[in-house]
Amino acid sequence: MALPWFSAQPVTESFFDSAPFVIVDTFDVSRPAPEVWAELTSERPLSWCRILRDVRWTSPRPFGVGTTRTVRSLPGSALREYYFRWEEGRRHSFYVTETTLPIFRSLAEDYLVEPASESSSRFTWTIAIDSPPPTRVLDPVNRMLLGTLFSDTRRHYASA
Repeated sequence: MALPWFSAQPVTESFFDSAPFVIVDTFDVSRPAPEVWAELTSERPLSWCRILRDVRWTSPRPFGVGTTRTVRSLPGSALREYYFRWEEGRRHSFYVTETTLPIFRSLAEDYLVEPASESSSRFTWTIAIDSPPPTRVLDPVNRMLLGTLFSDTRRHYASA
C-alpha cells in the first residue's frame, strides 16, 4: 500500500537561524575533508544512522542545486528532499518537499565539511524544524530521535 504524501514548506538558508527548533552538532574527524565529503555524497550516505533505513539520490550526478533525494526512516516515515544550496566539496543544504508524516511545516538540514588539517576535518550538521503548534508536544521525542543521528555519526567517525 502506498503511503500518502503531505507537502512541506520550502525554506532558505536563513531558516537555520530562525526556525523554532534547531539542533546542531560538530564532529572532529580524523580523515581529510574530501574523504568525508565523498562519504556524505556517496551512493549510501549516512548508512551508519540507525533510524535511516534507505537514502536514495533521485537525481543524476553531478549533484548541485536542484538535486533531489528520498529518505525512508522509521516505519511509515519517508521524506522527499530538495537541495537549495550546493557548494561542491564543502557544503550542501536541503529542505523537505513532502513527507508521509505531517508533523512539521518545514524541515531542513545543512552539512558543512571544513578542513582542520591535511589529514583531518570538521563536519557540522544542522537540523531545523518548524512544527505546527499542536505537534510541538512531540519536540522532545523528535530531539531524542534526531539525536541518534548525531550519536551514530559520532560513533562512526570515532571508528573511522
